[in-house]
Amino acid sequence: MAVLPAAPRLEVATRPAESGDTPYLALEQRRVEVAIDGRRGEGTYTAVTRRAMDAAIIIAYCMHSGAPSVYLRSCLRPPLAFRGFGAVLWELPAGLVEQGESPVAAATRELHEELGFIVEEAAMQQLGHVLYPAAGLIAEVQTFFMIEVDPSKRVPPPEDGSPFELGGVVIEVPLRDALEACASGELVDGKTEIGLRRLKDALA
Repeated sequence: MAVLPAAPRLEVATRPAESGDTPYLALEQRRVEVAIDGRRGEGTYTAVTRRAMDAAIIIAYCMHSGAPSVYLRSCLRPPLAFRGFGAVLWELPAGLVEQGESPVAAATRELHEELGFIVEEAAMQQLGHVLYPAAGLIAEVQTFFMIEVDPSKRVPPPEDGSPFELGGVVIEVPLRDALEACASGELVDGKTEIGLRRLKDALA
């Protein structure tokens, strides 16, 4: 039985990019030499790079009668559409750390852009250690933050102007239900499950 509402239905069509389009990602190929216990090897390795490598993930929550609820947002993930999967997921808000920006500044900005809460950086609390979500592919570092918010102070999120945030829907879900959705496979975003479980541990 589903515990989350159905994600918004977006019409997504894809076609080859124009030759002059600026790529979001790039590939970097390097020769890699490895030495361990007298054994040596060498090979070519391909890694993904992008203009901003690291990400901040925000677990915004509020309390109702002593029980926490969390905020999730619908997110369009075009790579899923490329494979013919459902392209819209429920996720924790997150975003890239821009050049010259600290992870906590990025978290504060993204909280406003994606959920509609305006807070001070000092209110953000880092939640656990950083993670490398796909170290075999990209050297991205993810930093998790938690913050208790007041639902009455939420305003319509301005989004970032990208078509990939178009029509994002924000929902408030009891933490218990969100974790149940992770266990049942209804909520499948990896960083979201990690963030929710860290919040549960932090509030225990």
